[in-house]
Amino acid sequence: MIGHFSPSITLLTSLEILDLGGLVGLSGTIPQTLGMHLQKLQKLYLYGNNLTGPIPESIGELQNLQELAIHENRLSGPVPSSLGTLRKLKSLLLYSNQISGTLPLSLGNLTNLVELDLHENSINGHIPNSIGQMQNLEKLDLSSNLLNGRIPSSLSNLTSISVLYLDTNNLEGTIPFPSRNGGGNMHSLGFLRLNDNHLSGNLPSNFGQLVSLQRVSLSNNKLEGALPSSLGSLHHLTEIYLSGNFFSGQIPKSLGQVSQLIMFNISKNLIQGPLPKEMSSLQNLQTIDLSFNPLNLTSIPEWLPSLSSLSGIYLAGCGIQGQIPEILDAIKSPIQGLDLSMNFLTGSIPSWIGSFSQLYSLNLSRNSLDSFIPPSIAKLCNLMILDLHSNRLTGSITEAFEIEQDSTGGSLTYLDLSHNNFSSGVEEIGVGGQFNIKFLNLSHNNLKGMLSSSLGRLKSIHCLDLSFNELASNLPEFLANLTSLETLRLQKNHFSGNIPNAFLKLRKLKELDLSDNVLEGEIPEGEPLINFPSSSYSGNKGLCGKPLGPCKL
Repeated sequence: MIGHFSPSITLLTSLEILDLGGLVGLSGTIPQTLGMHLQKLQKLYLYGNNLTGPIPESIGELQNLQELAIHENRLSGPVPSSLGTLRKLKSLLLYSNQISGTLPLSLGNLTNLVELDLHENSINGHIPNSIGQMQNLEKLDLSSNLLNGRIPSSLSNLTSISVLYLDTNNLEGTIPFPSRNGGGNMHSLGFLRLNDNHLSGNLPSNFGQLVSLQRVSLSNNKLEGALPSSLGSLHHLTEIYLSGNFFSGQIPKSLGQVSQLIMFNISKNLIQGPLPKEMSSLQNLQTIDLSFNPLNLTSIPEWLPSLSSLSGIYLAGCGIQGQIPEILDAIKSPIQGLDLSMNFLTGSIPSWIGSFSQLYSLNLSRNSLDSFIPPSIAKLCNLMILDLHSNRLTGSITEAFEIEQDSTGGSLTYLDLSHNNFSSGVEEIGVGGQFNIKFLNLSHNNLKGMLSSSLGRLKSIHCLDLSFNELASNLPEFLANLTSLETLRLQKNHFSGNIPNAFLKLRKLKELDLSDNVLEGEIPEGEPLINFPSSSYSGNKGLCGKPLGPCKL
């Protein structure tokens, strides 16, 4: 359906349900007279269209309205205060618009409201205390707005609330629930998101009174102090995200009582070790992320392999020392993600790593590993991300490109072997089955030789970095076939000859560095090559033309 919202629809005075939802071609504004004539209207659905302009104040005259769904449009202006007169309203969905201004106090009059969803707008100001009067409210979503100020303590009076999303705003102050004076409770609250705000203070000691919680996200705030032992009372909890705060002390032993826990993420905090052995009771735990805490683990806890459901282990920056712990080989569950980066690991990458057949992400970067890439890595046919940068690895990079393919073009999309001591294997890029690579960084090695035309098979590649190596040859024309390239770094090598005219086909290129090679001749004139600064071409004594100086006749 294509057309404008006609004001004549208000002449249908007996309408009880008006459903024009999901008509992408419906544009124009909501008629200002909408509320003046449709006194019998109970349900108004205008969602998923292309409507613009403000929500008319007259909508507050639809006294029989029970459901108002005008989400996913391009509506602007404030939330009309007249909405507070719709005492029969049960569902108010205004999300994914361009609504601005502050929330009217009159919303607190909607005591029959069950669902209020205003996420993804530009609403600012404070959350009004009056929202705490909505005794029947089960879902409140104000996420992804510009709200500021404190979370009102009146929200603890929302005794029916099961979903509370206030994330991605500018809220500050402490978490005011559950109430500490015994007034009100939120025993139905199952899903809580307060992440990406500026909240501070401790997690309330009685947080465990929110006994129905299933998923909690408090990430990226300024919360501090120890985790309360009352977390052990959250027997329905399956996921908890606490990353990016200032929590300190040790993980409480009571966490082992949260038997339904699937995801535990407390990365980027100030948590100290040791880890409580009671965590071995978490037999449903699938992902554990303790990265970037001063745990000083030295080694991986002996109980970790006993977690029978474990699939993701993220222990970056936890102080692990010595060789990659052989205890990991004892894990029987299908590991899909393993991150041991930024530790103090030494020695070799063990061959048993190839037994993790379900592994899709392996990050061993920023350690002091000094071996070859083991041939067994070729067995990781589901591997999408391989990051070994900033070690002391030597030998050939060939093994990374010989990973068995389980799908057309292979699974590998991200490969970073930079800042090592690799010396050979560049001719194998693109030879095997892995040609869906989007990010390839081989910079800061000792790679020698010539690039093979097989590199031109990497049609999906966005970033190619071969800088700071010993590569030599004419600048290969087949690189121009990589038309998805956005970043190309070849500086500090021994490439010679002219820049091929075909490089003008790299229309998506946003970053180029060919500096400090032995290129010569005129830089091909045209976009995108003329858009880059002279530093992209400097250090090539024989190179001339824009943006460098003119060529000598």
